[in-house]
Amino acid sequence: MNGQAQAAAQQDVPSPTEDSAPASAPAAAPDPAPEVAVRAAGEADVEAAAVLFRGYLDFYEVTIEDPDAPRAFLAERIAKDESLVLLADVPDAGTVGFAQVYRGFSSLSLRTAWVLNDLYVAPEGRRTGAGRALLREVLRRAREAGVSGVQLETAYDNTVAQGLYEAEGFVREEFHVYFHDLG
Repeated sequence: MNGQAQAAAQQDVPSPTEDSAPASAPAAAPDPAPEVAVRAAGEADVEAAAVLFRGYLDFYEVTIEDPDAPRAFLAERIAKDESLVLLADVPDAGTVGFAQVYRGFSSLSLRTAWVLNDLYVAPEGRRTGAGRALLREVLRRAREAGVSGVQLETAYDNTVAQGLYEAEGFVREEFHVYFHDLG
């Protein structure tokens, strides 16, 4: 695993979606294909979400010793309502993407803030609008919940995801992100 992929994996950052519009045209970003359906995952969706989560971890070259660990991790987050897990369904392709959001707080705004920790679209779902639909649903739900904002991170070389995020109104900040591995 290269240093950049390792850092991304350790931070559990969003992965590429390959359905981004150029960053230079945020107002002209197309609507996701109307046939993409995004829904909140429940306990009955753990298996489908876990398959996508494993694909996400594979993309970032994360070695998992226990093959059931990703499923157990998601099942616990969903059961305890510790994260919002969204799934994207595309006709004739099935459930092709997922996003996972953690709720947190912003000391600077004195309000709730969300962290979009994971965003992944399987290869068979790319170029369908699934990534954009997931991202827009996260933002819609965040506005509805009255949060101060949504934060995410991605690898420096993940230009496809960066294009999508910037096209949807995310702005690159000037902060340095630090991580101390205790693992």
